Amino acid sequence: MNRTMEWTVRVDLSEEDGTTKAEAVLDTGTAKLTGHGIARCSPQDPDVPTIGDELAASRAMRDVAGQLMTVADRALGEAGAGPADGPVPPPYAWSDATA
Repeated sequence: MNRTMEWTVRVDLSEEDGTTKAEAVLDTGTAKLTGHGIARCSPQDPDVPTIGDELAASRAMRDVAGQLMTVADRALGEAGAGPADGPVPPPYAWSDATA
């Protein structure tokens, strides 16, 4: 089976008083997953907004990734593809040889 799909991720950032908040939304066309992330600037650290943006956005996207893994794990179980025999080494991914 050959197919091509496009999923989009939108990340919205807001900053107030040294706290950056991020919301990441993954839209698959059939479902949306929303993740949240936050970053706070320590009072002794210089205020570099870009760093807060990067931290908050990465945390929001990691939240979405965890939700997506949960959805995929559930779908695997429903399809009868049980857990692998023995431990599964991280990360969950296809190797370049099988992709």
